[in-house]
Amino acid sequence: MIPELNKIYQGDTLETLKTWPDEFIDCVITSPPYWKQRDYEVSGQYGLEDTETEFIDKMCNVFDEVKRILKQTGVLFVVIKDTYYGGGRNAGNTKPHPKARKGLEFVGNIVKAPKGNGKAQIPARFSIEMLKRKWILQNEIIWQKPNQMPESVKKRFTNDFEMVYFFTKSTNYYFNQQLESSSDKSEMDYRRILRRKNANDYKLKKPYSGNFPKSFREDGMRNKRTVWNIPTKSYYGAHSASYPEELVKLCVEAGC
Repeated sequence: MIPELNKIYQGDTLETLKTWPDEFIDCVITSPPYWKQRDYEVSGQYGLEDTETEFIDKMCNVFDEVKRILKQTGVLFVVIKDTYYGGGRNAGNTKPHPKARKGLEFVGNIVKAPKGNGKAQIPARFSIEMLKRKWILQNEIIWQKPNQMPESVKKRFTNDFEMVYFFTKSTNYYFNQQLESSSDKSEMDYRRILRRKNANDYKLKKPYSGNFPKSFREDGMRNKRTVWNIPTKSYYGAHSASYPEELVKLCVEAGC
């Protein structure tokens, strides 16, 4: 089956992908359900596996099919967040909290954290398993959220980011370079380094382009870095954790 453009296909992800042809997709952007975060009351749902290993294996089986349908020049962006183990009373109890609803949209029951202490390191485990399955990791991107909701914690720092993994299936992949502004501070710092290193070689008059590495452009732009400061956006007509458009836009413009 060749999927139609601008059509939503609803079904089990793995089984649906198996019906699609080889190497016809340019760019995949996805965020699978996070482990032990929500119960959507759907049989066979992803994210409620008993162990981290089972969850990661199940996710990577899906990405095996993604790799098959992706063009040799194609790219994959995966947004994934870590899970904290639960300690103390009721740790490991998976009985859901009362349903959380916004308007008429069911956003899933919150579930208790799995038994244990600290972070489960789901993103790191996932990326390592993807490498074992011959994916090529081009970047680990940090999606930093300046408007992150406070956490009721006093014995650790508040988490305000999620990981975005940029994978390819070959070294000959499509990438449209994305640029960002180069701050005046970074330019001044670079000039100070040049002065200390060899004052005689430093050109005191403009243009300064001869003193700058290729990453500094004359128009004040540079290659985009891997910390993306993007606020979350509320959208009450859909899931409570819907993508901010700016995050998707960056991935699409880079990968298509």
